[in-house]
Amino acid sequence: MQLSQLRYFVTLVNTRHFTRAAERLHIAQPSLSHQIRALEKELGADLVHRARGNLTLTDAGAALLPVARRILADAETARREVAEAMNLRRGRVRIGATPSLCASIVPDVLRAYHDRYPGIDLRITEDGSHNLVRTLSGGELDLALIITPRSGLVPALASTELLREQLVVVSDPERPAPVKRRHITIGDLREQPMVMFREGYDLREFTLAACRVAGFEPSFVVQGGEMDAVLGFVRAGLGAAVVPRMVADRSGLRVTPFAAPGLQRTIAVAHRRDAAPTNAARELRRVLIEHVRAESSD
Repeated sequence: MQLSQLRYFVTLVNTRHFTRAAERLHIAQPSLSHQIRALEKELGADLVHRARGNLTLTDAGAALLPVARRILADAETARREVAEAMNLRRGRVRIGATPSLCASIVPDVLRAYHDRYPGIDLRITEDGSHNLVRTLSGGELDLALIITPRSGLVPALASTELLREQLVVVSDPERPAPVKRRHITIGDLREQPMVMFREGYDLREFTLAACRVAGFEPSFVVQGGEMDAVLGFVRAGLGAAVVPRMVADRSGLRVTPFAAPGLQRTIAVAHRRDAAPTNAARELRRVLIEHVRAESSD
């Protein structure tokens, strides 16, 4: 089994078409077909169903796909590791972060890192924490800033806690406040119109869980947005939302903290256990931890 065959297979799956895959790979279509057949012969199973205009994976192909992607990612990591050997003048770091972190600490961290290592190619993936864990586990990221679940991370990942992030309620300052007190409780949200994030968004799940523990389901005025959209809906006076303090302080909205003990979530930086981060990724991790500690001490 050759790396080129795995690359051909993954490209074929991504394009779902032999001709388009061959064009993307800059090889002739017969050569691509031959290599896929050779891979299937070596593995002893068909990998794709070759119906005209409707290429789909067999069970064997579906089993191979995540492994192939992981092998290719590891091979790319090895190549980058060698390329970075000279004082991090070249290289690439693929980092994932949740939308709220992309709107708060990530820009400053990437600026500090880029100023030190301008030759490193930085690639950011913005997604929910659950999706980032899956992407990182699959070898498509070097590092990910994630929300640590109460049940703990999957065994394939190692993580370092960065900070515990306070959650607050934001509302339109031109409209009456959700409560007249300085602090709000989860119970106060029972009758409060809420703007809610999309399905699968970590803040949505966190807010829903807190409300359910308090014995009620929140009332949604509008739901389905990302961070910028949710803040915009709140700014338009549609309702209140639960967001991280770091985002709220930059939003221009009214900020109401939760009464003690408050609501908080744990932010961690994670990487795969079975593949050591590259030099460039390790240095970005160090800059990130350094930045968070400096911010915490201010």
